[in-house]
Amino acid sequence: MNFDYDESQLLFRASVERFLDGSDIATRKAQRANPGGIDRARWQAMAALGLTAMALDEDRGGLGSSLIDLVAVGESFGQRISSDNWLENALLPLALAGKALREGDPVIEALASGEAVAALALFEPEGRHVTTPRSTTARQNASGYTLSGDKTFVLGGMAADWLLVSAVLDGEPALFVIATDAPGVFRRGYQVIDGNIAAEVQLRGCEVVRDARLDIAWAALEQVLSTARLVAAAEMAGLAQRLFDDTLAYVRQREQFGQPIGRFQAIQHRMVDCYALVDQAKSALIAAVTSADAAAIAGMKAIVAEAALQIGREAVQLHGGMGTTDELEIGHAHKRVLLLSQWLGDPASGLDSYAPKALRVAA
Repeated sequence: MNFDYDESQLLFRASVERFLDGSDIATRKAQRANPGGIDRARWQAMAALGLTAMALDEDRGGLGSSLIDLVAVGESFGQRISSDNWLENALLPLALAGKALREGDPVIEALASGEAVAALALFEPEGRHVTTPRSTTARQNASGYTLSGDKTFVLGGMAADWLLVSAVLDGEPALFVIATDAPGVFRRGYQVIDGNIAAEVQLRGCEVVRDARLDIAWAALEQVLSTARLVAAAEMAGLAQRLFDDTLAYVRQREQFGQPIGRFQAIQHRMVDCYALVDQAKSALIAAVTSADAAAIAGMKAIVAEAALQIGREAVQLHGGMGTTDELEIGHAHKRVLLLSQWLGDPASGLDSYAPKALRVAA
């Protein structure tokens, strides 16, 4: 079976990489200095390239991209160590909105055009890695619904114009779209490890209209989250490749005892181990794309995360003390891996999800 990208995928990926070129340290810091950590002009340029509408079906004005299309772009974002919140604030929210809102809905049009930003508010303080709501509740009123509860780790939440909020309604999980300036919505921003600006969100008697409830089954939402895990793994695979390439270049030019440290056998063995981990991560990614199974994707994300984290640790150690600073690209790459490895489930929870499937296959 051929796992190479086809011509159209390679051309689109080249366009994405041209857009991402120049994502250096200074550019990332400038982007994060914008309100909420997102440069709105750059966001609209990203939308003009079609990146925000990749997960939207063609009959709704999107690109209708396949899983392999998304993986190709995710890898490019990783290799360029991009600080554009494409995955968490463009791809994922629009994929959900596109499945739930009516065609021509102004929210979809604003998100697809880059005029607005959305953030997903799923996680709650007492339910680490749990995507289903527990304490956030919605109850019906005369005009719609009243929501109350707390959400945590809302990536891009301070830049968002809209929040996609999960809540328990009549004992079942439901999803609502809420404007961030609606009465009863309170946000507190903080910076997470990769420089992203996340938010703690409090809903205190927030009243929304009846149409604010998204018409999406929870199983369909979980399927979209599974796709997001796949793309997060693709980005980590790209980051792992970048960490390896930068470290290989460094050990070839850094001299000690009159010769490059890359000539020392111990260093060579460690770099070979990292090379094998990069290959392992990419192989796991390919296997998950071909299966498109939620449990397999969760397990694959765990494998890719562990590989990328190990490569990051080796990269930092081989660069020495300066590897922990913001002055080197590897520091930024490793921090992004640390965040993605925990997003939508850490390696332990991913392997827990995959274990029942693995036992069935073994039997």
